[in-house]
Amino acid sequence: MSTPMPLSAMAAPLMALRIFEDRYRHLPVPSVSISKVCPDVLELAFHDDLDGFETWCVALGIPSRKVSHGVQEGGRTLVLRAETTYSGGRVQLIGFAKILISDGERSRAEGGS
Repeated sequence: MSTPMPLSAMAAPLMALRIFEDRYRHLPVPSVSISKVCPDVLELAFHDDLDGFETWCVALGIPSRKVSHGVQEGGRTLVLRAETTYSGGRVQLIGFAKILISDGERSRAEGGS
């Protein structure tokens, strides 16, 4: 039987969250996640809100060249990722947005041509 992880293992991301609530209370609200798998990481996710993602990147001083991008769901969802350190832990920003394609492009994609 393993020893349970204490809540103090999440001290850095919890402190960052408290600071953000005070300093950045005017910014768009992200989905917030802290996992015991990576207890030093605060994840801020933005679903269909790339403006919110960008606003947080600017607030945290993350330059655009440090933002990675990719796609998922067969090319239907854009995913942006950025990371910085804050209050002794890592802060990961993730932005998700649907990729809008025209009916003609959808037909070609579904037809494999």
